[in-house]
Amino acid sequence: MARVLSTAVVLALLAATAAAFALTERAKLTLSPIYGTHVDPIFSPDGKSKPVAHIRFKVRPHERIDVWIDDAKGNKYTELLHDRSVKPHQTVSLVWDSFNDEGIAAPDGVYHPVVELFRSHRIIGLPSNIRLDTKPPAITVKHPQYPIISPDGDGHADVFRIPYQLSEPGHAILLLRGTTQIGFTRCCKQSGEMVFTGRLKHGVRLRPGRYLLSVAAQDVAGNVSKGYPFAIVQIRYVVLARKRVVVKPGGAFALRVSTDAPRVHWTLHGRSGSEPRGTLHFRAPKSPGVYRLYVTVGSHSAVCSVVVA
Repeated sequence: MARVLSTAVVLALLAATAAAFALTERAKLTLSPIYGTHVDPIFSPDGKSKPVAHIRFKVRPHERIDVWIDDAKGNKYTELLHDRSVKPHQTVSLVWDSFNDEGIAAPDGVYHPVVELFRSHRIIGLPSNIRLDTKPPAITVKHPQYPIISPDGDGHADVFRIPYQLSEPGHAILLLRGTTQIGFTRCCKQSGEMVFTGRLKHGVRLRPGRYLLSVAAQDVAGNVSKGYPFAIVQIRYVVLARKRVVVKPGGAFALRVSTDAPRVHWTLHGRSGSEPRGTLHFRAPKSPGVYRLYVTVGSHSAVCSVVVA
């Protein structure tokens, strides 16, 4: 008799387990009434690239829905959609600009989009949060700096390298004269290096001279910090200390040459030569007159008038 009872208990347990398994499998096969969701993870109404948060999802059955935004504590902050009828598998696309129903901008923080389905008697929080971030990032570089470059491709001082550090992941921005953007790094490292090549954004080569460089930063939400100047860069290929020399016929004179190249080439009244950079020494022509002394580095030249009197 005991054996019969034991067998009956085992069979009952097996039946209960099978029933529970069947219910579990059926629950797994029950599809959510909301699918195809997309929620922008971060935005800033003060930013340039992501001024609003886009919310998109599809509803399987024919429904009437409400959609609203909860704050981090689960309190309803603003309503985006009220008592709207949607057809089966219809896409619902909404935009939140950070304002509530009274026109008050939300503070920075994490928010949650929520959907209520009246016919299904369900309230579903969408799986992705929205982070509202209106604080611009900070960028740090060494300053002040006064580099000299000669971007002629000879391997000598062709570029100016700028290590930077950001307060949060984002982009570093390099500005020429405070307004013209000439550099924008890829996202989203907090440190890296920008490079000034002596060219504008579209490859236009800058003329020799001095240029003010500034830096700024943009975070993932699109907030852009104010730029601040940090360097005055001189683009120089070959510069002579004097543009005019007066010397006696056949007299000796010297001329200082500033360049990044290790050697320079010169021509004067049919004579030419190649010498190390620095102070060059010459002998003036024996006949009175005005002559041109050309000093060349690569494709760049500087000229000095040699007045023999």
